[in-house]
Amino acid sequence: MSLSYTAPLVRAEGVILAKAGIQRRSGCPRLTTCRGRLIRSGMTNYLIAGAVRRRVIITAILVTVVMLLGSLSCSKSDYSGKMETVTIGATPVELNALIYVADEQKFLTNNGVRVVFKDYDTGVAAVDGLLKREVDIALTTEFVIVEKSLRKQDVLDLATIDKSMLFYIIARTDRGIKTTADLKGKRIGVPRQTITGFYLGRMLELNGMRIQQVTTVDTKPSDPAGTIAGGDVGAVVTWEPHVTQIRQKMGNGVIIWPAQSGQVSYWSVASTPGWISQHPALVRQLLRSLAQAEEYVIRHPAEAKKILQKRLKLDDTYIATVWSQNQFSLSLDQSLILAMEDEARWMIKNNLTTKKHIPDFASYIHVDGLKALKPEAVSIIR
Repeated sequence: MSLSYTAPLVRAEGVILAKAGIQRRSGCPRLTTCRGRLIRSGMTNYLIAGAVRRRVIITAILVTVVMLLGSLSCSKSDYSGKMETVTIGATPVELNALIYVADEQKFLTNNGVRVVFKDYDTGVAAVDGLLKREVDIALTTEFVIVEKSLRKQDVLDLATIDKSMLFYIIARTDRGIKTTADLKGKRIGVPRQTITGFYLGRMLELNGMRIQQVTTVDTKPSDPAGTIAGGDVGAVVTWEPHVTQIRQKMGNGVIIWPAQSGQVSYWSVASTPGWISQHPALVRQLLRSLAQAEEYVIRHPAEAKKILQKRLKLDDTYIATVWSQNQFSLSLDQSLILAMEDEARWMIKNNLTTKKHIPDFASYIHVDGLKALKPEAVSIIR
């Protein structure tokens, strides 16, 4: 007697399996020669249907194509409007990596942004240039925005593009400086109105001293190596790449301590309220370019390092040292607000401003642009 049996279809982990049976009109004398694969589990045999296998393969191909198209989003743009020129004032340092990558990889031009760079010695000088309308955008630390807000000079933060730990205190050992306690009573070079003064003051406080117990000397920010080597000061507070230059020049003649006491520095894209309100589309195009640069840095760190090296003429050893000290990403964190409040509190405490109250720094952050583009990167509480 011949048997006829039709197997029911079952689903297991998203794959349709046909329960194997003896089929009178199957045209397949031996089950193992049919298209598909026989899977044995106890007394039950399962056959993965050939049609389903083809469906899985086609789906995999489609997913791969979608992923490839997604990866091309870094370099392609659907922008078809006119080109707009933006002048950016900045100190030429590795903190600007996202800007440099966006420029080198044509993300800016693909989004309709033509950038003109204007170099400044410090973020303070760049913001001063911004307020004088020499530039449209300034790259600077959050401390400069704090300092300007206490002077009622409105500068808004559009986005953080890097968080870094690059500031150090460097002291001459021939001045009897062996520990941080030995800084008391010494002359210390600090570029005026920069975040270096705050870092020095905070480090002294954590070591039982006050900034009034040292003599701060306004020094040229572009040549701290010459300043400390010249002997007019016993120590300087500076940042990379100057730290590496001083170490190479003076060797064991100096002792170096991290200056930031664990608090990162926020490298900010800043502009004026007037310029931002007049160029909302351009702000979005700029931030979109930086978001594409961030994605590129994540996917292609080696290539991003080469772009930075070429732009700033950095050697392999230096870039390997400082790369891990930076977090190149777009963000507007609540921790930024806390840092700004801490810096304002320090300035008020040390009579570096006539203001007695901490401003509402959330009002100095322009969140709309980044929130529309990358909402998960914004955690500012209003």
